[in-house]
Amino acid sequence: MNAPNLAPGGKIDAAKTLKPVRVAVLTISDTRDEESDTSGDLLAGRVTGAGHELAARGIVKDDVAEIRAQILAWVGDGVEAIVTTGGTGITGRDVTPEAVRPLFDKEIDGFSVIFHLVSYQSVGLSTLQSRALAGIVKGCFVFCLPGSNGAVKDGWDKVISAQLDSRHGPCNMVELMPRLMES
Repeated sequence: MNAPNLAPGGKIDAAKTLKPVRVAVLTISDTRDEESDTSGDLLAGRVTGAGHELAARGIVKDDVAEIRAQILAWVGDGVEAIVTTGGTGITGRDVTPEAVRPLFDKEIDGFSVIFHLVSYQSVGLSTLQSRALAGIVKGCFVFCLPGSNGAVKDGWDKVISAQLDSRHGPCNMVELMPRLMES
């Protein structure tokens, strides 16, 4: 596994044991299938390569009802994190933010900011065409990435992987999981 490109101050404490996270990967596309889903393949490989459990994997059309139904089904099955790829652009068929944002109990605003900083280093101003977002749905983290392989690599390798690594310091999202449903 490649070590994530962490921001200054972030580090993995090798003395700690990784707590595997149950992660589902959802590809959102009108054109991709199991054969052509390279972004989903990349994500699934990175999830397992990081020591996590690939709890589920699926492909749904760019359809608000289908996207919501799949996310809620996985949340109901006890998935701890969902990473989607696709549908975050600005064309008429791109509906991932419209589908997912109303499900959020809390939005993680900083994810979009950090994703765009990382993406800008790779694709420059083209990052403006992405509406990447993240939030919490009934105690499950949901990260929505663009559908390109490059965006998946940037999003997982440089942002999500460190936050889903229980050994990452000074803090990580895994340590918050037991407290997400507090009131």
